[in-house]
Amino acid sequence: MRRETLLVGVLVVALLGMGPVGAIGAGEHVGETERTDATRQASCNYQSLYDRAIRSVVTVQVLAQGGQGLGSGFVYDDEGRIVTNQHVVANASTVEVQFNQGEWRTAEVIGTDVYSDLAVLEVDDTPDYADPLELQAQQPQPGQPVGALGSPLGLQATITDGIVSGTNRSLPAGGPRGPQFTIPNTIQTTAAINPGNSGGPLVDCEGNVLGVNTATLSGSENTGFAVPASRVERVVPSLIENGSYASSFLGISSIDVSPIIAEANDLDVTRGVLVRQVLPGSPADGVLRGSPETEEVRGLDVPAGGDVILAIDGKRILTGEDLSSYLTQTRPGDTVTMTILRDGQRMQVQVELGERPPPGEET
Repeated sequence: MRRETLLVGVLVVALLGMGPVGAIGAGEHVGETERTDATRQASCNYQSLYDRAIRSVVTVQVLAQGGQGLGSGFVYDDEGRIVTNQHVVANASTVEVQFNQGEWRTAEVIGTDVYSDLAVLEVDDTPDYADPLELQAQQPQPGQPVGALGSPLGLQATITDGIVSGTNRSLPAGGPRGPQFTIPNTIQTTAAINPGNSGGPLVDCEGNVLGVNTATLSGSENTGFAVPASRVERVVPSLIENGSYASSFLGISSIDVSPIIAEANDLDVTRGVLVRQVLPGSPADGVLRGSPETEEVRGLDVPAGGDVILAIDGKRILTGEDLSSYLTQTRPGDTVTMTILRDGQRMQVQVELGERPPPGEET
């Protein structure tokens, strides 16, 4: 089978906002230097890439109470299933998809997951030319040429070029009226992701899907994000089978161990994450310790006294992004072993992970 604590800037979801379905606004793509463009073209034939992949990309039109929205998607399998973003189809009453040669189909939303911002649609009678796109779950590399496909600003069948700027990014998510959370382990790219691109594929030079275009940061240039194909491989089969996906839940808030955090906590390391708070009743409750006090360092009140997580199941944890990324590879009910520093002593503790509640309902 084919497949499977600080918010920087203001997140703007790359969805054409024609009503209540998502926010609007995205930075325009600014061209690279001629030398960079020539290097890209030599390593990636974008005309060939476009011809190979665009037939499997669809425009997603959403009707909801009070308005309509527009996004993108791509054919996932031979059973008429299409992958897009959860925020594209949230609160939809009717979803229509248009294929590359103009055919329209009514789509059923068969599964959504807010924490990965993924959704699966299903249509009858997929056109013969719309073959499923293959997932490339191997971690993309910074500097790797990519193309973003979709329908930005309602302009169907569009490709923008760029590179992978970085991986393992924690993406702020949640609307201005809803609870805030993060989507871990996303891909950062310079390929322009404008309103309407959401849900379309970010592909490599062979047309394999590296990720699902999701968002850009307001006011930024060449800073788009995509949910990685490895997350698609893990989440989408569950959305098809169950209509939902159960994410793991640890139940802490944390902060990276910076020099000032290390000084406040008398640490001889500047890596790992300091546990700031343990949510009552969460899997970490009674296992991990939060930071009950603060220490003044250089005129700042800095959290102190909590556990420092250094590793999980033997994998070194350098930042909170590392911890969040690792947890996406686990399932509720899994038991993980954490290496921590507590009162200056290194020790190991075990936590049985729970199921993450909906945003805003974490207790």
